[in-house]
Amino acid sequence: MKLRQRHLFKGSQEFEIIDDYVVIRSKAPFKELMELTVMLTVLNPEPVITRSCVNFTSRVNGEVLVSLYLGKPDTQAFNGFVATLKRRAREEYQSFAGLRAVRQTVTLEGNVYDEPPHMDDPAQDATARFRDDIDVARIDEAIQMLKTYLALDDILPMVTAMEALRDDPGSATCQSQVVEAFNDLGPMQGAVLTYAPYVGVLLSDGPAGAPY
Repeated sequence: MKLRQRHLFKGSQEFEIIDDYVVIRSKAPFKELMELTVMLTVLNPEPVITRSCVNFTSRVNGEVLVSLYLGKPDTQAFNGFVATLKRRAREEYQSFAGLRAVRQTVTLEGNVYDEPPHMDDPAQDATARFRDDIDVARIDEAIQMLKTYLALDDILPMVTAMEALRDDPGSATCQSQVVEAFNDLGPMQGAVLTYAPYVGVLLSDGPAGAPY
């Protein structure tokens, strides 16, 4: 679904909802076309309305991520797009929250054991995470989202591990490094999963190349 808008002084902008993200293309006068991808899980589905704009903010820090000119190009098209964007943002977050709840339940259930299951070969645990269905394009997209919306100093080891995996997706070592880097994030894990949901797909048992 697309929405195209024009402003007399600010130029034009286009919004397109594709799968689990929205693409924003903007062209200001005398400037080059800019394109930004925002994951729907990041968006607060209840926008903030000002005199001239409807703004969708980040769930994490309240930053405005999607800003639409109020009522343009016409009321029907505008209202239809906003309603769809609100619904899709809510659906994607509910899907993400459901996956996170499942992971938390599995972790809690695992904690009832006094000792971890015995492994005859410690290397088996690392190789168990190996997968050959990684989507390199989505890894690159996740890296760009993390660099755009989070402080690089807070997530540098994670970004470095993701870049290595993007360059060598068939490497079991690179895959293990992503897992280790994510485990070391601490409180930043939630923010990383919010802005880069594909990280959660990589950590799950489902197909890594499948839509989130």
